[in-house]
Amino acid sequence: MTTLGTLYLIPVMLGDTAANEVVPASVIRAVSLIDDYVVENSKVARKFIKAMVPEKVQASLQLFELNKHTNSNELKSFIQPLLEGKNMGLMSDAGCPGVADPGAVIVAMAHEKGIKVVPLVGPSSILLSLMGSGMNGQSFTFNGYLPIDKTDKRTMLKNLEKWSFERNQSQLFIETPYRNNQLIEEMVQVLHPNTLLCVACDLTLPTEIMLTKPISFWKKHKIDLHKRPCIFIIHKK
Repeated sequence: MTTLGTLYLIPVMLGDTAANEVVPASVIRAVSLIDDYVVENSKVARKFIKAMVPEKVQASLQLFELNKHTNSNELKSFIQPLLEGKNMGLMSDAGCPGVADPGAVIVAMAHEKGIKVVPLVGPSSILLSLMGSGMNGQSFTFNGYLPIDKTDKRTMLKNLEKWSFERNQSQLFIETPYRNNQLIEEMVQVLHPNTLLCVACDLTLPTEIMLTKPISFWKKHKIDLHKRPCIFIIHKK
């Protein structure tokens, strides 16, 4: 009987930060020993692997791409190396795989097959933003992307503010980076002046912004977040 492999969940840097600043040695060791990966983008994954283990032969790598273009019928073949007894790595383009990331489906498949899953320590923009926000780390919800439609987006913002107040719960969400500035404008117009808004941008990078202020502050102080990865958190008390 073939022994099953182990699926390692490998965190990736959130930007062009030196690996030793945010990635522990356990991640580097895992990457040095694994040749088979499920990744979001092959080019990004190869760059990360090279940064972690420069001596690794790139031709030895087998990469399965999992993103919005992946056909669901392909997924079973992605975990075949695990079924053959090989260890595999799962990685996102940035941050932790399986969290606001399509890799969660691979983790679920591994559990169904009795495959051991090992999450490794590394940077998570969601947790880093919550840590630095000063908001409620005991009760919070990550809501992903808000609706694109302007009316629906405003309705959702009001709902998040309401839920935050009723449940004493911090509400986290993200936006497509090129729409960040428009989202700030929407929040300034829709939310109560006393509602707190945390902007966590370019986390772990030299250009990092981590600032929690009431909406009344953001109304007077403009900030350019265009095409910069951000986490937004609101909390109304």
